[in-house]
Amino acid sequence: MATDTKTDKASKPSKIEVLKEASQQLRGTIAEELAASEDHFTGDALQLLKFHGSYQQDNRDERGQKNEDGSRKGKSYSCMVRTRIPGGKVTAAQFLAELDLCEKYGNGTVRVTTRQGFQLHGVLKDNIKETIRAINDSQLTTFCACGDVERNVMCCPAPHKHSPVHDQMQALCDAIAEHLKPKTTSYYDIWLTDEAGEKTNATAQFQPVEEPIYGKTYLPRKFKTCVTLPEDNCVDIHSNDLGFLAIVEGDEIVGYNVLVGGGMGATPSAKKTFPYLAKPMAFVTPEQAVDVAEAVVKVQRDFGNRSDRKIARLKYLIADWGVEKFKTKVEEYYGQALPDPRPVVVTDVDDHLGWHEQGDGKWFVGINVPSGRIQDLEEARYKTGLRTILEKYGMETRLTALQSVLLCDIEPKDRDDITAILVAHGITAAEEMTPFRRLAIACPAWPTCGLAITESERALPSLIEEFEAELARQDLTDERISLHMTGCPNGCARPYTPDIGLVGKAAGEKYTLYLGGNAEGTRLAFIYEDMVPSTEIVPKLSPLFALFKEQRNAGESFGDFCDRLGQEELAAVAAT
Repeated sequence: MATDTKTDKASKPSKIEVLKEASQQLRGTIAEELAASEDHFTGDALQLLKFHGSYQQDNRDERGQKNEDGSRKGKSYSCMVRTRIPGGKVTAAQFLAELDLCEKYGNGTVRVTTRQGFQLHGVLKDNIKETIRAINDSQLTTFCACGDVERNVMCCPAPHKHSPVHDQMQALCDAIAEHLKPKTTSYYDIWLTDEAGEKTNATAQFQPVEEPIYGKTYLPRKFKTCVTLPEDNCVDIHSNDLGFLAIVEGDEIVGYNVLVGGGMGATPSAKKTFPYLAKPMAFVTPEQAVDVAEAVVKVQRDFGNRSDRKIARLKYLIADWGVEKFKTKVEEYYGQALPDPRPVVVTDVDDHLGWHEQGDGKWFVGINVPSGRIQDLEEARYKTGLRTILEKYGMETRLTALQSVLLCDIEPKDRDDITAILVAHGITAAEEMTPFRRLAIACPAWPTCGLAITESERALPSLIEEFEAELARQDLTDERISLHMTGCPNGCARPYTPDIGLVGKAAGEKYTLYLGGNAEGTRLAFIYEDMVPSTEIVPKLSPLFALFKEQRNAGESFGDFCDRLGQEELAAVAAT
């Protein structure tokens, strides 16, 4: 699986590397294009816009449609604006601000991402500056929610107060996010100036600042970090470039196992690309964690591939070098040797849904939001329901990696009223949902993602219903089976590690079907069958569910069962 990841001195840097170096610390021509009359961004600005938290998109449902005069419509451009929220911690006011913005400037929905952030879709170019300024006014930011930098740092969001462990993890999450944030003032200069434009990013006024961590060209590719617990890997540590697995003794974190090199994206036509699980590298004390994170980032900065972006993620450097060589280089950058990781591994995962005592006399409730899309539908009005509760009670909230929302700090006397509000808006209680539905997630895919090959978010509801009906028929309703679905191989919804993974492969709604992972995210799934039409997904799995029920070992999950039997034996059973 090793691949040549290091950029040779004779290798030509990719166009993106040249662009970053010449961009005046991520300014480029964004300000000029904002002032232009065109309804979309062009050229280099499209790439640099990502560092500021936005991707330009177009409505693919409208491609090829005709105007009244018979001519073909041009692309219907808009922007996705992503908010960076370390650990998914959001105040009621911030949550309400996003709901307001989706109605004022977006498509009327807010999406909870699989990295504990918010996304607004459908923001027109003319409104993007006002949208970003409003997000900043709420004390959140879109800066570095995308781009070749440290992205949103994830952490277990559960607001448990019975021990200091969760507070310590969330504090580390915040510290890493702040420490690894770029120093450039381009974000302020472009988006947060007054309407008169007294401060701009014009070349004559550009004053570079030192970027001690990122240098002139930032990172070779995106970089993702998380903090989590062995017994609750709710942020999928093995899919992150850098992960801190808390080692707890008593009620205190004594240190962290540092894992490196995780990443989900792959390009099927390029065999040099692959999903990869992060590997344990070292043990660090809480006091060392931030500086070791910096050292890991700097090694990736200096040795990651800058000529071929397909193999520029940290996982390819780890696959090429091996963990020991990488650790030696991290120790060199850090300045001292690091002990080996402790014999502690991920053992479980919690979706944090339903009602839970916080440990301080108050409660929190986890609400499943299908694919994270906060919207009002005929059957369930998530947007209005959440707005009603937040306006009335003003509680803190948390976002999860399974795209759910936690309402925190609830007084016992308010439980019945909050439950009644949820019921009145058609929002199903977690206790009334199957484990399959609770664990299912999907990426946005069509119509906004330019990379989507198939449907994902829009296809998931009916697919869940098919799965639930089949599992009920086979008396497997209570089994914890995880499904992650994406419209392309980039893997935004982490489809390569659950019990069942679906990855968009070809037009006509055909998917690559993966089996053999697990809900804990500790094992890569294998390709069971390629080019599976959406209508055949559940029928193809039906005989495997029957075999699982008949031949499973005690306590064995569906993913464990599939992993034990392997692709050939499972396929042989299905063929009989």
